[in-house]
Amino acid sequence: MKKYIYLFFLLSLCPLLAWAADDNPIAKQLFNVTSGDLKLSFMVGTDGRLYQLAFGDVSKEVTVPVKMPSREWEFLPPYGNGVLTEPALQATHVDGNTSTELLYTNHKTEQLGDGITQTVISLKDPAYPFSVDIYIKCYESTSMMEIWNTITHNEKGKVILYRYASASPVLKAKNYRLTQFIGNYKREATLAEEELTTGIKVLDSKLGIRANQMRIPSFLLSLNGEADENKGEVLAGSLKWAGSFQLAFEVDWNNNLRVLAGINPVGSQYHLERGDTFITPAILYAYSKQGKGDISRKFHRWARAYGIRDAEKDRPVLLNNWEATHCTFDEERLKGLFDGARQIGAELFLLDDGWFGNGSYSRDDDKHGLGDWEVSTKKLPRGLSYIAKEALKRKVGFGIWLEPEMVNPQSELYNKHPEWIITQQKREPILGRHQEILDLTRPEVQQYEWEVIDKTLRPNPDISYVKWDCNRYVTQPGSTYLQPDKQSHLLIDYNWALYRLMDRFAKGFPDVMAMLCAGGSGRVDYGSMQYFHSFWPSDNTDPLGRIKIQWGFSHFFPASTISAHVTRMGKRHLKMAIDVALSGSFGIDLALDKATPEEREQLAAAVKLYKESIRPLVMQGDLYRLVSPYEQPVASLSYVSEDKERAVVYIYQTEDGNVPAILLNGLDANKRYRITEVNLPKGQGLPGRGSALRMAPSRFAAHGKLFTGAELMTTGIANPLSNQFESAVILLTVEN
Repeated sequence: MKKYIYLFFLLSLCPLLAWAADDNPIAKQLFNVTSGDLKLSFMVGTDGRLYQLAFGDVSKEVTVPVKMPSREWEFLPPYGNGVLTEPALQATHVDGNTSTELLYTNHKTEQLGDGITQTVISLKDPAYPFSVDIYIKCYESTSMMEIWNTITHNEKGKVILYRYASASPVLKAKNYRLTQFIGNYKREATLAEEELTTGIKVLDSKLGIRANQMRIPSFLLSLNGEADENKGEVLAGSLKWAGSFQLAFEVDWNNNLRVLAGINPVGSQYHLERGDTFITPAILYAYSKQGKGDISRKFHRWARAYGIRDAEKDRPVLLNNWEATHCTFDEERLKGLFDGARQIGAELFLLDDGWFGNGSYSRDDDKHGLGDWEVSTKKLPRGLSYIAKEALKRKVGFGIWLEPEMVNPQSELYNKHPEWIITQQKREPILGRHQEILDLTRPEVQQYEWEVIDKTLRPNPDISYVKWDCNRYVTQPGSTYLQPDKQSHLLIDYNWALYRLMDRFAKGFPDVMAMLCAGGSGRVDYGSMQYFHSFWPSDNTDPLGRIKIQWGFSHFFPASTISAHVTRMGKRHLKMAIDVALSGSFGIDLALDKATPEEREQLAAAVKLYKESIRPLVMQGDLYRLVSPYEQPVASLSYVSEDKERAVVYIYQTEDGNVPAILLNGLDANKRYRITEVNLPKGQGLPGRGSALRMAPSRFAAHGKLFTGAELMTTGIANPLSNQFESAVILLTVEN
C-alpha cells in the first residue's frame, strides 16, 4: 500500500510542476527526486541546461527562480564552455575540442522494488554524439539516495575523459562545517572538523588499491551551524569505491558549496572508445535535521537492508591465531588452539597467514611464498581438509586467510611470471612489505586469482570463513599488459576487475562468510562491503586506541561489520579489552594456551554473555553515541533494539576524570527498564544469584533497579567510574 501511495505522490506532483514551468518564462520543466527526508529539485532552463534548485530537506519549499540561474547551479557542470567553477566533467573530443556542453533530453522514473525507485536523467552534447546519463536511486525507507553517471559517445575515434565526478550537487547555507575521517596506519578513522571558507578543499587518495588507508571516502557536512549527535542539519556522503578517490568541496564567491565526489582524476585519463560506456562509482547520500546520530542510523539501516552480505546472520565469535603464532605453527599447535577455542565458547577458528608455500619459498615470514598457494607440507602435512575437520570435531568452525592480489619476489609465481606485476618500466621496483601487486587488468591474472580462491575453498568444503587481505598500495602505476595510451586506465580497470572477482567469490561460495582486511582498514567502502560480512578496522587493537577508531567508523558502518578483537596490545586490563571488543563483531586474538586459568574463565564468561545477551543488540540494534571521547575523559555508546525492549550501554574511561551521569537515548520514555551491570570483574556483582564468581555488589547504584525511559534519558545513569582504563557494560531490559 505504501508503494502505491508513494507512486501516487510522484504522479500527482508532476502536473503541478509542469504547470509551474508553463507559467515561468525561464523554465521548460521542473521536477523533484525524493527519498524519504531527502529531496533533489531540478529545473530544465529554456537554454536546455539542467539546473539544480535545491538538495536537502524534503519539507522545504523550493523557490522557482524568475531569471535564469547562473552556471554555478548547473547540476553536472562540464568544462570549457562557460563554467567558471570546478567542472564535474572534462573531455577532449575526437577533433581536439576541449569543451563539452550538456543539454537535457529527457528523464524517467521506474520502480525497482518495494520502496526503491530509480530516476535516469539523460543529457547530450548538441554538437557531438556524446551523452551522459545521471542515475539517482532512492531508498524510501532509509531516506538514502545513490547517484552515479554513465558516459558514452559515438564519435569516430577515442574521446579522452579527464574528469568524471560521480555527483556534484550544490548546497546553499549560511556556513558549512566539514568532518572528515583521517589517520594513517593504527590511527584510522580519526575525526577532524573544520569550517569551509571560499575556495576548494580537496580530500583524496592516490594509493590506487588499499586506497582508504589515509582517509576513508566518507564525509559529514554540518549546515547553518555546528551539529552534534542529536541536533543540527547534516548531509553525509560515502563513495562506493576502493580505489583512488577525490572529494572536493568548493565554496564559490556567492557562498554556494559544490560537492564533487568520484574517482581521483590524477593519472587517470580514460580513452573511451566509440560505442563504449564509462561508468562512475556511486555515492550514497543521507540528510538529517536531527544531527549526526540520526545520519549514522540511516546509513546503518540502509546497510543492513541493501549494503552488506547476509545482514540477518550473526557474525561468529572467532579466535584468530596471528598474535599467538604468526607464521610459526604446526598441526599440534593448532589443535591446542582449537581446544582453547572450544573451552571458551568461540564459534570459529581463523587460520591466518603462513599456511602455504614449500621448500625455499615456505611462508615462514612475510618475505617468502606469497603467490604460491599450495598448502605447506611442513606445517600441515595432512592438508586443509584434515585440519578443518579437527576444528569441527571440537564444534569449532574453520576459516582461512587469503591475499590473492599479491606476490613476493621470493616465490615460484614471481619467477614464472615477472611480467604479471604492477610496476613502471625502466624503474627500479619498489617493494611494499616485501611484496608486489599482481596486475588485475590482465585476463590471465583475473583467472589466476579466481583459481586461488576456488582451489582453496572448493576441495575443502569445511572452510566456512575467509579473511581477504591486501597489504600494500600502488607506488608505480604501470602495466606491461595495457597499451601505452591506456596506462592511465590501470587503477580504474583494476578496481572494477577486483569488484568482479569479489562478486564471483560471494556468488560462488554463498555459505562462506568473509572479513575484508587491507593492512587495517585500507578498504572500507560500500563498493567492497556488498561482498563481505565485516571488515578489519585497524591493526591497532589496544583498546584505548580502538575506542576512537571504532567510534569513527560507526558514523557510516553498522557494528555488525566492525571486527573487534581482544588482544594483549597495550598491556591493558583484560576487562577493558573485552568490554571494547564486546561493542563490535566480537573476536579474540591471543594465545589461549598461554593464558592463565582466570583469564580463560574471564574470556569464556564474556563469550557466553555476548552470544546470549549482547550479540542481537550489536547486530541489529540502533546505535546511539552518548559521550564523545573527543570531548570528555569518557566514551559511551549504546545499542537499542528495534522494539525498544532491550539495550546495552558501554562506558570507557579514556582518561582520569568523571562524567557524573550518562544520559541515554533511543529508549521508550514510558517503559520501565531494569539496569544490570554485566561482565563484572571477579569478586564483583550481586551475591546470592548463583554466580560462580561469588560476586560482590556492582559499582553502579542503579544496578538491579527499575527506571523509566524518561528518567534514563533526562537524568541518566549515575557513573562512578573515574580512573583511566575502567570500563563497564550495562544491560537494560523492559519489565512491566
